[in-house]
Amino acid sequence: MNITQWITRSVLGVGACLLALTAHAGVSAPLKPSDFEPVATKAAKPISPIEEKKCYSCHDNIEEFHSGGRHATVNCAACHDAVDHLKSAKEKDMGKRPVTRMDHQVCATCHADQYNSFVKLNHASGARVEKAAFKSRSPLFDKLMEGYGFTIEHNEPRSHAFMLVDHLIVDRAYGGRFQLKNWMHISDADGAVKGAWNILTDKEPSTSDQKRFMSQVVTAGNPVCLSCKTQDHILDWKYMGDKHPKAKWDRTSKVVDVARDLKHPLNCFMCHDPHSAAPRVVRDGLIEAVVDRKLGTYPMDPVKSAQSTIKKVWFQRDGKDFRAIGLLSKSDSNVMCAQCHVEYNCGPGFDLGNAATGKAPEFIKMSDPRTNLFPWVNVMGYKDVMTKQYNFKDFKHASTGALLPKIQHPEMETVWGSKHERAGVECKDCHMPKVKSSADAKPYTWHGQQSARNMTQETCAKCHKGWSVEESKYQIDAIQNYIRGKMTKAEFWLAQLIDEMLKANDKGVDEATMTKAKEYQYDATLYWEWWTAENSDGFHNPEQARESLAKSMDASKAGIKMLKEAMAAKK
Repeated sequence: MNITQWITRSVLGVGACLLALTAHAGVSAPLKPSDFEPVATKAAKPISPIEEKKCYSCHDNIEEFHSGGRHATVNCAACHDAVDHLKSAKEKDMGKRPVTRMDHQVCATCHADQYNSFVKLNHASGARVEKAAFKSRSPLFDKLMEGYGFTIEHNEPRSHAFMLVDHLIVDRAYGGRFQLKNWMHISDADGAVKGAWNILTDKEPSTSDQKRFMSQVVTAGNPVCLSCKTQDHILDWKYMGDKHPKAKWDRTSKVVDVARDLKHPLNCFMCHDPHSAAPRVVRDGLIEAVVDRKLGTYPMDPVKSAQSTIKKVWFQRDGKDFRAIGLLSKSDSNVMCAQCHVEYNCGPGFDLGNAATGKAPEFIKMSDPRTNLFPWVNVMGYKDVMTKQYNFKDFKHASTGALLPKIQHPEMETVWGSKHERAGVECKDCHMPKVKSSADAKPYTWHGQQSARNMTQETCAKCHKGWSVEESKYQIDAIQNYIRGKMTKAEFWLAQLIDEMLKANDKGVDEATMTKAKEYQYDATLYWEWWTAENSDGFHNPEQARESLAKSMDASKAGIKMLKEAMAAKK
C-alpha cells in the first residue's frame, strides 16, 4: 500500500492536539455557546497560488500526501513562501529553502472555531500555581527532591496556549533571563500563541550563555525539553536531536539560542499532517519507542497496539534520512497526546557504572542519546527499564547522596489498563469534547484542553447517563481526595526516611546498610513522585495509584526500620 492509499484509508476527523490535565482546577459553569465567541478571527490575507506541479517535480513524497488527503485543495502558498525557492531551483541553486509558516493563524483561516477555543483563557486553571506550596499537591516536594531544578519552581499546568511562554519564564530553566514585558501578559493567551516574543523580553540579548540573573533560580533548560513545548524547529532538527551538518539545532546546542528561535506553542502540525490533514505524531522519542524499539502504541495490550499503529516516514537531506514523522493508522488522541504527556528523559543524569568491574557512576551530558528517551513503561516497570536496560538514574539527592529518578508527566502510561482506557475512552473525550459553534451551531472539536471537571455535561454525562454536574464533580472529588491523602502519607514517610538516613550517616552506620537505604529511597521516591508528576491526582488510574503509593510507604518504612536497628546496634 502506498502513502496515498494509506492516508485515504485512515480514519480522520478528530482534532486532538494534546491533553491539558488540570485536575487541580477550580469549579466553573458547564460549557455554553457564549464561551466560544470568537476572540481572534481575522480575514485571511490573499495569497498568490503556486503551480503545485512545480513543487511536486522535486517533492514527490509530498505529492503523495497532498493529492490524496483532505488538504488537496489547499495551495502550497498557504503555508510556504516559495518565490525565492522556485527561482533558485530554476537556477539550480537549491540553497534557498522556502519559508514555512509555523503559526496557528495558517490553520485558523479555515478552522476559526478550533483556534478560538485554543486561545480562550481558562480562568479555572490558575497561572504559576506552585506544586510544592503548603496547601498544594506536594508540600514536601522540595525536601524529597532536594538538588533537582524543579525544587526552584514546579507549577501546575494551565492552558496549552501558554506552554512555551510558561516554560521560558519558569525560574528553574533560564536563570531568570526571560521575563514577561508586563505581568498583565500572564493572561494574554492570544499574544502567547501568535508569538512568545510579543510578550517576553530577554534581559541580556547580546549573549547566549546560561547564567543566573537573580537569586533562587537555576539554568536547567535544554533543547530536548523544548521539543514538548513547540515544534517550530522541526525542519532544523535531525531525528532524535543528533548532530548533523544540515541541522541547525541538536541536543547539545546552546539552549538560549534555541529558545530565541522559537515562537509558537503546540503547533497544529504536531498532531495534524499539514499536507494531508491525516492524524500524525512528530516527537522523535515517541516514534523511536513505538516503531524502532517495536514496543507498540499500547505496550500492555498487543491487540490494541495492532489496531492503532504508527507508520514511520523519513524525510531526507542530501539523499540521506534526516527527520521522521509518524502517521497514525487511525485517529487516536491517546497516542497524539503521548507526544508530551508521558514520562521521558530529556536531560543529563548519571550512568550507574558497573560495580562488578569497579566502574563508578558518572555524569552524562546532552550528547548521550539517553537524554532523549521515552521509557514507554508504566510505574511498575520503570525501575527495571531505566536501571537495568539503560543503566541510568536522573539526579543525586543533595542531602543523602542517593541517585534518584525524576518523573515528568506520565499521563499516557498511567491511563494504560485503567477502566476508562479499557472502555475505549480517549483523552479527547474528557479534555477536548465536541461542542457546537456559536456562529452556525456546527459541531467541532473544542481545542481548549482542560479538566473534565470544568465541563462535566460535555464529558462525564455523555457516558454516565443521568449524572448531574454536582454528581459528576462529587465522583471526581472522591477519587482525587483519596489519592491525595495517600500522596501526603507517602511524602511524610519518605521525609522520615531521609531524616533517619542523615542520623545514621552521622552515627557512622556501615556503608552496606547506607547503600541499601539509598535503594529504599529510590523506590519510595519513584512510587510517590510518579503521582505528583502525573497531573490527575490519581483519577486516571486510582487502583494503580493506590498500589504504587502503598509501595512507596512500604519502602520508606522498611528503610526506617533497618536504619533504626543499625543505629541501636552501635550503642
